[in-house]
Amino acid sequence: MKTYTYSEARQRLATLLDQARREGRVQIRRRDGQVFVVLPARPERSPLDVPGVQVQLPRGEILKWLRAGRRSSVSRLLEREVIEKGPARRARSGARRRRRNSGSRRGP
Repeated sequence: MKTYTYSEARQRLATLLDQARREGRVQIRRRDGQVFVVLPARPERSPLDVPGVQVQLPRGEILKWLRAGRRSSVSRLLEREVIEKGPARRARSGARRRRRNSGSRRGP
């Protein structure tokens, strides 16, 4: 790894950057002894940037599978909602009815 002085690095910045890209890193030393490392940045890639898969399926078949998968996931969500919220709603509404009825019986 090559070490440049601050003055050399300032005068030959383009060369220094090319060398950092080729070799992976370059050091720059200041007069007071501090050392800095110049590294090339890695290109950022999306985690969704993946190669496609070539399949020999007709468009209709793929759409049929997608619809079936969506139907089953929606039905599972609806079942879960009915199971989780169904009895609680009935219990609350019954308690309200009892309160309402008991209050209406009060009279002079």
